[in-house]
Amino acid sequence: MIELKTKLELGILRECGRIVSGILAEVKKGVRPGITTKDLEVIADRNFDICKVVSAFKGYRGFPGSICVSVNEELVHGIPRKTKTIKDGDIVKVDIGIKHKGFFGDIAETVPVGHITQEVKDLLRVSYGSFDAVLKYANTNYMLGDISSGVQEYIESQGYSVIRDFVGHGIGRMLHEKPEVPNFGKHNTGPKLEPGIVMAVEPMVALGSWEIQILKDNWTVVMTDKKYCAHYEHMIAITENGPELLTHLDPILT
Repeated sequence: MIELKTKLELGILRECGRIVSGILAEVKKGVRPGITTKDLEVIADRNFDICKVVSAFKGYRGFPGSICVSVNEELVHGIPRKTKTIKDGDIVKVDIGIKHKGFFGDIAETVPVGHITQEVKDLLRVSYGSFDAVLKYANTNYMLGDISSGVQEYIESQGYSVIRDFVGHGIGRMLHEKPEVPNFGKHNTGPKLEPGIVMAVEPMVALGSWEIQILKDNWTVVMTDKKYCAHYEHMIAITENGPELLTHLDPILT
């Protein structure tokens, strides 16, 4: 069952979106050659404390980190490590979740480091550009399958693959709620979009095949063909006036 948020609950989720966006912005400032993925987690932990929120990921189903940091061919769920050093030309996927006033916030961005190739620049541009398709269909005139199909159509028309094994999700009092939001699908299918639905929509896009595997740490997801991939995530509310973005990628931490 999809839980429709009240105006009061949506107000708290706006706070969650603002706070988690600000924490991501602070972590992004630390992304540079020579820093470790564990260093980025330290920055996030400091800002969790500043904002008086807790990590949504720490201990979730046994996950050992407080944020996820995935590099290059790593797609999601990378565990921050002191031994994982970021280099010029890398792309770093930073995924952050928080709990605040009994509700959750969730956001992710793929951050380029130094001089990346044109091929990778295009990957990032197209991956983030898929949110235009999300926002086009994220209103009460459409169904959930229209969002999923819109993302898939756009990504594949640009020559990239959409990941099939992981999906976006509803968000609210739980980190992962109904509905699941795949990045592939068919128009005019799935539940009708109604005011009060809040989703974390997260396009995951690969340069090569969409096939993935999980490393021996039982968490880090990598592309089987070792090609680069991108991951972005925004919280979006369905309202009577259209879609409302609850997260953004370049805020000032307040």
